[in-house]
Amino acid sequence: MGRTWYMVSALAAVTMIAPGGCDNRDAADREPEMSDKMPPLSEAEERIIAHKGTERPFTGRYWDFFESGTYVCRQCGTALYASQSKFRSQCGWPSFDDELPGAVRRQRDADGVRTEILCAACGAHLGHVFEGESLTPKDVRHCVNSASLVFRPAGPANSQQAIFAGGCFWGVEHLLARTAGVIDVQAGYTGGRMPRPTYEQVCTGRTGHAEAVRVTFDPARVSYEQLARLFFEIHDPTQLDRQGPDVGSQYRSAVFYLDEQQKLIAQKLIAELRANGYDVVTQLAAAGEFFPAEDYHQDYLAKHPGRPTCHRRTARFDEPARSE
Repeated sequence: MGRTWYMVSALAAVTMIAPGGCDNRDAADREPEMSDKMPPLSEAEERIIAHKGTERPFTGRYWDFFESGTYVCRQCGTALYASQSKFRSQCGWPSFDDELPGAVRRQRDADGVRTEILCAACGAHLGHVFEGESLTPKDVRHCVNSASLVFRPAGPANSQQAIFAGGCFWGVEHLLARTAGVIDVQAGYTGGRMPRPTYEQVCTGRTGHAEAVRVTFDPARVSYEQLARLFFEIHDPTQLDRQGPDVGSQYRSAVFYLDEQQKLIAQKLIAELRANGYDVVTQLAAAGEFFPAEDYHQDYLAKHPGRPTCHRRTARFDEPARSE
């Protein structure tokens, strides 16, 4: 790309090694207001979003990611970029040549050379914007940290999502996918400590991930509460770090809520089950990044109809727990 491109990349690398701050930031930038829809920032995310750090190139989860959807602010949930604006720049960070109208604010960087970009809604640090590189017809590159973004896949208008973990994801996916109003169910991994884990890595039990499913549904046809009730009835929420013959923390029972309303519904259902005599051990946790599992895990039981599963429906909300 020539000398100009090299200098731009070098400047970005300097920030990566020694993330800086801007002492004259206003209070909104120092302490942005958190949205109830987004889980708390991790320490690494806070270093980038609140303290203007930079992740290492080629390490973020979105630098080489090109699914259709929308990228929202990790801190407040505001939509920032459409996937159609993303392009391959080979710089090591997600690159966009346009933002959604009014979503991104620009200001002079503390180094006095570059232009910083921030979420216009909450002031979260996103990265920097560069012009004159001739990489796309718009001649603009928003160089954004993956940690500042959350990807929301494209779906039908007004669709919603839910994330559940209840043992081996094959059976959970199969039963939820048969529910009227469910648009899509995707098997994957969430709740762990590393990006893009493989099935083999998750199976060690050392990544912290749970086998989980992400359900996209039409709330006009089926509610989150109906799906959550079904989830509690197609797996055994009283088994700790296992489900039937599958043992390990990756098979734990968990609800990963996407907003406060989902959390309250899950808490209510757990209370109902405990009142019915079930010693529920299901974890409740704010949803973090969801990593789709390998293709061969998707629709597994539909592809292998003779394969046994330990998931079957039990009417726990209607029947009290049996005493041993």
